[in-house]
Amino acid sequence: MPIIHPPISQLQMIWPERLLDSPPKIVIPPGYSLRTYQPGDETRFFEIMELAGWPGWDDARLRPWLYRILPDGWFMVVEDKTHQIAATCMATHDPTWIHPFCGELAWLATDPAYTGRGFGTAVAASVTGRFLEVGYRRIHFYTEYYRLAAIKIYLRLGYVPYLDPPEVSSVWEDIFTKLGQIFSARP
Repeated sequence: MPIIHPPISQLQMIWPERLLDSPPKIVIPPGYSLRTYQPGDETRFFEIMELAGWPGWDDARLRPWLYRILPDGWFMVVEDKTHQIAATCMATHDPTWIHPFCGELAWLATDPAYTGRGFGTAVAASVTGRFLEVGYRRIHFYTEYYRLAAIKIYLRLGYVPYLDPPEVSSVWEDIFTKLGQIFSARP
């Protein structure tokens, strides 16, 4: 069975082996809290997804993801005063031909009204830490090449580009140039 690669607009990143014993630090600014999913969060999640550029979320679209989320693996940053969810990210089980017994960091999104406060970093770090806590040795995700703010978060946390197929190296080189960083083909 041939391996099917995502279209070039979908790039893949992985958590490197050298960091399997080093979960990223989670930092939440004062006035905000980190928590996991609570029943009723769906409506606000749909709003955040729309605001972040992924329209069309509803119960039917969410349902298949719910079956894949790890217990205590759907993270939210919440404003203490208003209880408003500002950012969200899921830790989902995602075995593939390329990455058997793999976890996928899924659907990182922040309400644009809350950007620049580190919330995307906090929920992505929480997801990564959850995977490591329960023993995942492979963590990956897909992102679009133009989501530079998200890619910057992932790189800062320690994720590295997955360079398969080899043609994606030139795309990654361009991304690193746009971010003012030096690209290395080695993780």
